[in-house]
Amino acid sequence: MLVTATALDTHSLPEPSILEAMEAQELMALAIEKYSPNLAIAFSGAEDVVLIDLAFRLSRPCRVFYLDTGRLHAETYRFLQRVREHYKVRLEAFFPQPQSVERLVGDKGLFSFYEDGHKECCGIRKVEPLRRALGNLAAWVTGQRRDQSPSTRGKIPVVQVDPTFSTPERQLIKFNPLANWTSEQVWAYIHRNEVPFNSLHERGYVSIGCEPCTRPVLPGQHEREGRWWWEEQTKKECGLHRGNDGHSNGV
Repeated sequence: MLVTATALDTHSLPEPSILEAMEAQELMALAIEKYSPNLAIAFSGAEDVVLIDLAFRLSRPCRVFYLDTGRLHAETYRFLQRVREHYKVRLEAFFPQPQSVERLVGDKGLFSFYEDGHKECCGIRKVEPLRRALGNLAAWVTGQRRDQSPSTRGKIPVVQVDPTFSTPERQLIKFNPLANWTSEQVWAYIHRNEVPFNSLHERGYVSIGCEPCTRPVLPGQHEREGRWWWEEQTKKECGLHRGNDGHSNGV
């Protein structure tokens, strides 16, 4: 999905080549300057708390939300509380619709995704809540990195028109300030700046999602191999970033 010239002029975003050359904190500052207060950081893992730290260091207010699927690890809930207290930030929680969860569990039980794939459960517990979270925003910020999954995230731009949640009536801008970072860079930043992190990372978990769908990875395994391990490598997305297939154009 391409950005029209009119839309670009509205917020005067730089050309894609200039955006790609910008540092992560510069991109965060640009996002806040152009779109706050109609901007929010989507928070779940190590990359996302780096984004919160970057925004915190800018001393600029920025909304932060997370998706509470109801099946997160206990360690993840403690991590959320640590971040709230460390940065004195309000974390907006978005929960799935109770009726949808009740219907899914009643019809298929608690672990249907092991048999028919994770898409239905993720659609109810993650995608629909995210759609509501983004409903009144002009832009959002994610911690996606290209090296997280070369097959689905290898071509994400640092700034793009959201290919999944934009509508003909509303163009949603998506910032991926850490797209060019590696996992090593993320963790170097975390340790250097004493950024809070999920204690599960110390137990072999690299990419952390819901408890039934996440497990530690072995040495040498890619970080996404711990997510939905019973499915093919090309299916390791939950629908939040459905456009990550090489067809999501940058601005």
